[in-house]
Amino acid sequence: MTASLTPKDALAGNAHGLCSLSASAAVDLLKKREISPLDLVDAAIARIEHIDPVINALPMRRFEAARDAARRFPKPDDAALATPGWLGGLPIAVKDYNDLAGLPTTYGSPIFKDNVAARSDLTVENLERHGAIALAKSNVPEFAGANTFNTVFGATRNPWNTRLTVGGSSGGSAAALASGMVWLATGNDLGGSLRIPASYCGIVGMRPSVGRVPRPVSVVPYDPLWVEGPMGRTVADVALMLDAQAHFDARDPLSYPRPPVPFADAVHHPRAPRRVGFTANLGIGKVEAQVARICEQATRRFADAGTLVDDAHPDFAGGFEAFQTLRANLVAAVRGPLLATERERICPEIIWNIEKGLQQSGADVARAERLRGELFQRVSAFFGEYDVLACPTVAVTPFPVEQRFPTQIDGEPLDSYIDWMYLTFVLTLTGCPAISIPAGFTDDGRPVGLQLLGRPRGDFELLGAAQVLETALGSAARDPLAALA
Repeated sequence: MTASLTPKDALAGNAHGLCSLSASAAVDLLKKREISPLDLVDAAIARIEHIDPVINALPMRRFEAARDAARRFPKPDDAALATPGWLGGLPIAVKDYNDLAGLPTTYGSPIFKDNVAARSDLTVENLERHGAIALAKSNVPEFAGANTFNTVFGATRNPWNTRLTVGGSSGGSAAALASGMVWLATGNDLGGSLRIPASYCGIVGMRPSVGRVPRPVSVVPYDPLWVEGPMGRTVADVALMLDAQAHFDARDPLSYPRPPVPFADAVHHPRAPRRVGFTANLGIGKVEAQVARICEQATRRFADAGTLVDDAHPDFAGGFEAFQTLRANLVAAVRGPLLATERERICPEIIWNIEKGLQQSGADVARAERLRGELFQRVSAFFGEYDVLACPTVAVTPFPVEQRFPTQIDGEPLDSYIDWMYLTFVLTLTGCPAISIPAGFTDDGRPVGLQLLGRPRGDFELLGAAQVLETALGSAARDPLAALA
């Protein structure tokens, strides 16, 4: 008589084993004690050692510390099991803009290559309190940007096509997820740093409402442009991680308490939006034709759930100017002091951004604030009629990894190194939650993401809408793991 297989044994016979599980499925098995944290840590380490020499997503590792944490992981009590966002010993990747005790936080810069963190920041500590095990740090661009390469660790390559970029700045996190090296990863987003790599790697990345997730201690704690947020392979995984991240922390003056209902409920019982507006370009820029077509076709699938889909969007006039000015002001505030002593070790794009911030006037910043305020009022009025705004996440498909950044869209020259990111950075100005989900593939197999924008603080409803569309598209089913096995 043949003995019945345990879930772990059955998965071991699968081509990708435990690494093929979604985070939600892995946590369910951890809660049932059908697999252990050490099983997952060992599976992830084997996967990283096999795949990452090609992808270069996780250049800093703490394998033995993770194994030790997994061996010592306590048996959860009923209170822990019932906690929203309980991760049960799940290994995660930490972006190299976050501090992880014992490893450097380089920000992708040679200036900080020996900057070893004495302790983890509040983002990482909070995830660890919810049962995450930090396994490695993920690669990033230098300080900021949307192509993940730097002079410290080199370039991260796209799991779908290693000749292409993964985007950024959370590019290492997205590539590690897409290639099955971890189940969840931290990310943060200023002008699209979560959403762009999610689009380029065929995963899900969510920029939560400003204040939803407390941010690490910063010299600019009142800045409303950048947020911390979750990254996973599915909408359900992102909801799980957001439940672990969302809480009040007095060290972030913009943070506020977690909601009474878990975000996981939004995906377990999803409600289709009543009315969705679609736009290919927000009315302010160019978009590659294939990207526009794929995203419109994906958005129309909302109709399967009874949603009315219109060609509609708010007026985003002034978005380019407002973001460019406010971003430059932020970069100058955070990195400006480095310019006098470290100029030779800073990449030219960041030097340009610092100098722009230092040279613009108070009148420039005041005008940008007015433009942002007017834009928000128009977006708020739009959400009086519509539940969701849909548009492409990125106007261009993944480009060659050796190319620093796109210089044109559909033949139209761009003015700066970030203008090609306008579909994400203009939505940043609203402060509203936004999520990128896989929408499809170009004729030559490049992933394309669809961006959904929700009402102010409408994270719960946005996750439900994203789940409805993910189900309609079947986008959670396709991944590059087979090609990388």
